[in-house]
Amino acid sequence: MPESSAIRDLGAFVAATTLDDIPPEVRHQARRTLLNFVAGALGAASDPTVAAAARVLGECTGRATVIGRGDRLEPMAASFVNAVASNLLDYDDTHLATVIHPGAPVAPPALALAETRALGGADLVLATALGVEVACRIGLSVSPEHYDRGWHITATCGVFGSAAASARLLGLDAEGVAHAIGIAASASSGLVENLASAAKNVGVGNAARNGLLAARLAAEGYAAAPTALEGRLGWARASGRPMDLEVLTGELGSRWELARNTYKPYPCGIVMHSVVDAGLALRAGLRDPLREVVDVEVAGDALLLARGDRAVTDERDARVSIHHCAAAALLWGAAGVREFGRERVMDAAVRTMRSRVRVALDASQPRGAARMTVRLAGGEVLETTVVHPKGSEAVPLSDAELEAKLRELAAYGGARCEPDAVIEAVWGLERAPSVAPLTALVAGR
Repeated sequence: MPESSAIRDLGAFVAATTLDDIPPEVRHQARRTLLNFVAGALGAASDPTVAAAARVLGECTGRATVIGRGDRLEPMAASFVNAVASNLLDYDDTHLATVIHPGAPVAPPALALAETRALGGADLVLATALGVEVACRIGLSVSPEHYDRGWHITATCGVFGSAAASARLLGLDAEGVAHAIGIAASASSGLVENLASAAKNVGVGNAARNGLLAARLAAEGYAAAPTALEGRLGWARASGRPMDLEVLTGELGSRWELARNTYKPYPCGIVMHSVVDAGLALRAGLRDPLREVVDVEVAGDALLLARGDRAVTDERDARVSIHHCAAAALLWGAAGVREFGRERVMDAAVRTMRSRVRVALDASQPRGAARMTVRLAGGEVLETTVVHPKGSEAVPLSDAELEAKLRELAAYGGARCEPDAVIEAVWGLERAPSVAPLTALVAGR
């Protein structure tokens, strides 16, 4: 392998970095990522989509825990199911600069390997931190063109994070990690067109599973081309644009993209969060929204419209719908898991409110922002603009709010676990000699 290439540089970083090399606040973000991952998986544990995935992979029995279901599968199968579950409710963590949800593809294989190889909690935290960093840096090096061309970046870049985390836990050296990342380039896929369908979750599940597969193959001597990422016919150019190598490796180990990870307060597409916040703010001035509101305009950038201007036929549509996010916030003054569940999505009142919502392009709005204008029956006009929604880098969720989110999702998903014990186990991972207590707690049924 040449002295320097993208996968070689990343391989050296992943193989050499220790937990002590990572600043305490960045390690804490890794634990927050793990807590959010567990919360999402618990919330979707009883969902038919997760049950179907578990049935399909049920023959792959093993020792890795499927969160909230009591099943044990071999690590790649468990990684797939846990990734699907954690991504299903659109309650992920988000690296907004790339719109990658890194926890779903990275944390499941890391947890499965830590559990089945009897590794400690510190190993899990370190692998998660490194995997998230690799996924987000690769994504940043090809953004925004990669996503704009229709590649679902959580899946396409998540597979690299999964490979990096898995290779670290398998004990591969720098060259082995590099080959794992390069092999993962041949298993990178996922389409934006499928975002409102279960196929989106398949892409994320594949990212988790295929990254682990790539690392296992590298451990057996499989090799990748040195320039699998940046080469003339490599992953970056084939999927849309040349890779920005300075963005990829600049200040590697001192500037942490993981530090920019954020956590959703609402179970919907991240670019819809400003819509929700705007609706909640204007709802405070209404007594009977269904009678008072006659017209709602939501204005935002092209990404907001491209992802959220859609008809709502089911709860999947609702989670990526400007119309439903605005209507739920205005009508109910809430936007939790129940407001995006099937019963409320199909409610007659919210369907009426959705019909009053229009969208408009405002190219001056930054990514993630939204302006809402509400016209009332009496002629009054209410308006607000949200640039930094709750849960963003500027207005982050606190640890206490993340804990409350896990409790909410554990109850919603019907998992038989003690949420406070799960929370304590995640916060204490770096001191835990084994992840077994955590996996026992989250096994649920």
